[in-house]
Amino acid sequence: MKRTGTLEPAVNVGDDPRQYAQVLTAVYDAAMSGGRLPARPRTVISDSWHRVQGAGVDPDVGGRDPALDVDALVARRQSSGLSAILPDLTRGLDAVIDGGDNILVVADAHGRVLWRNGSSRVLMRADRLGFVEGADWAENNAGTNAIGTALASGRPVQVFSAEHFVRSHHTWTCTGSPIRDPRTGETLGVVDVSGPAATIHPTTLALVDAVARLAESQLREQHHRSLDTLRAVAAPILARSPGPALAVDPHGWVAALDTVSPRAQLVLPQVDTPGRYWVNTLGECDIEALPGGWLVRVTESADVTRTTVAMTSLPNGASTVTVDGGTGTWTHRPSPRHAQILGYLAAHPEGASAAQLSTHLFGVPDRTVTVRAEMSRLRKHLGGLIVAGPYRFADTVDVRRR
Repeated sequence: MKRTGTLEPAVNVGDDPRQYAQVLTAVYDAAMSGGRLPARPRTVISDSWHRVQGAGVDPDVGGRDPALDVDALVARRQSSGLSAILPDLTRGLDAVIDGGDNILVVADAHGRVLWRNGSSRVLMRADRLGFVEGADWAENNAGTNAIGTALASGRPVQVFSAEHFVRSHHTWTCTGSPIRDPRTGETLGVVDVSGPAATIHPTTLALVDAVARLAESQLREQHHRSLDTLRAVAAPILARSPGPALAVDPHGWVAALDTVSPRAQLVLPQVDTPGRYWVNTLGECDIEALPGGWLVRVTESADVTRTTVAMTSLPNGASTVTVDGGTGTWTHRPSPRHAQILGYLAAHPEGASAAQLSTHLFGVPDRTVTVRAEMSRLRKHLGGLIVAGPYRFADTVDVRRR
């Protein structure tokens, strides 16, 4: 693709979108045919075109990956980390979609559309493009677009008319900004505003990016609250601990510590189950499950600490799970569905596949997506007490039923 000319900036307030679209169409046609470009596309666009050409995307057809089915879509929503901030995204961009010409879209870190909102009129137009919930709008499937290109470039981006790689998208403009997890720095997904090309406005990019940053601040506040909750659970356990210990969340952020030098975060090894691990800067440690995190105890003992899980059925039909890790005890009340799963795993210490659990819970073996979503939620409550491949209680866990 030859690069000449000076067409670098995006549409400015004084630009005529129709004239700008005509120039972009000429640039696009030359780029696709290998001819001399009458002007140079913006760097973020030309870089994207090179990526999608390398991925083999057909500009006349676009993505062929089918949309997710309902179960898979629900599972993606639950595991995305974005559902908690969806109300903030919607409120922040209500003014942009109120006129009925734009839709609000939230996609996950892989470019799958998880939610969308807008008038029925513009949603019907989006349907014709395959811009539906569950659709794959990553660059290697849908070509250059605000969702996929924001994910690939790691920056806010507005894509107008023929800047889209797939020709059927040229009648649209879209604006997207990545949302990052403040705990890890990893991208959780993208918030996007899309609509007919004539609705383009240069301030939309700044607004969408501001809403994305607001969502990240909400995630940061939620993280602080979760650390406060973990701190309250861990405080009495740390008070009884015979030696140096810390309570950390799954990402190593420290909620509380005792006789350990102050630090904000601990670099954890790959911890899937309670047991003994080597922890950088601390040495050999026993790591035990806490609700919402881990208890890390610096140890000099040669004996690996075992955890006892006692499951109790209550007269009213509910259940409780009591976890004793040696230095303290905590209790969790599972949902009826999770109690069913725990009971099955207790009766099958060798473990169970998702299909086996599906058969136990639903009477058929093909509800595996729902099972995996339930197991993901259950493992968040019980830390590393349950492992996968197959699903089972960890080897360091002793299970008792009452």
